Amino acid sequence: MLALAALGALSLVAPEAHGATSFRNCGLLNARYPHGVGKPGATDKTKGERVTSFTKDAPLYNSLPKTLDRDKDGIACEKL
Repeated sequence: MLALAALGALSLVAPEAHGATSFRNCGLLNARYPHGVGKPGATDKTKGERVTSFTKDAPLYNSLPKTLDRDKDGIACEKL
């Protein structure tokens, strides 16, 4: 039971380990991750050139405010 409690505590700390709480907007996120952050396997939704060089990190992406992925393609703040 103690091990399970420890795992729960770790999951609460995970977003801060990535610093996700400091990424309130795309300017702050792109300063650290210039091409954005997304789930592994996500595909940029665009009519132009697709961003493929974004950082693939599902826990970090999931900890970000959902408003940072405006087109809901699984990539937050993507840019070339």
